Amino acid sequence: MDSATEPLSETLSHAHSIEHEPHGHDEQATSLFGFIVFLLSESVIFLSFFAGYIVLKTTALHWLPDGVEGLEVSTPAINTVVLVASSLVIYFAEEALKKQQIWLFRSLWLLTSAMGIYFLAGQAIEWSELQFGLTSGGFGGTFYLLTGFHGLHVLLGVLLQFYMLFRSFRPGNYDKGHTGVTEVSLFWHFVDVIWIILFSLIYLWQ
Repeated sequence: MDSATEPLSETLSHAHSIEHEPHGHDEQATSLFGFIVFLLSESVIFLSFFAGYIVLKTTALHWLPDGVEGLEVSTPAINTVVLVASSLVIYFAEEALKKQQIWLFRSLWLLTSAMGIYFLAGQAIEWSELQFGLTSGGFGGTFYLLTGFHGLHVLLGVLLQFYMLFRSFRPGNYDKGHTGVTEVSLFWHFVDVIWIILFSLIYLWQ
């Protein structure tokens, strides 16, 4: 009796798993698609800011505030290197998770967060040493708007990374997929690319 029912039980169990696997895959694909649409909408916002910055700079008679000859580049350049390098670190973290190397994933993921915090701290220090403010003409307004809006995205990325790190301690949380980690990783790459454009516009093009 047992030997006769065991194959039937295994068949039903296999059919049940086949029935639910596509559903889970569809949820992950839908989540990823929705997040990509969100990133595209954010890209439009940043592109509009970039266009406004370029138009203002190329048409202004006096672009820099009085007493300001330009921005110091060396410190922002170091922050840029750290932030861009963090994209490589988060990539290896995601690869470690795919291989179920959970402790390596946590270490690299936490390192990415630390690099993001370093960038934010460097930006805060830079702001405190600047000789102009938000109301210092078109340059002051666009500088703080662009760098501040990007800084908010970096802060959001770090908070999301901490949340994903917390989720990794829930047993079996990532056994059936990496939903959340993939999206946060994409968001971080997006933030890095945006900063490269910002750094080029604001600091290199003076």
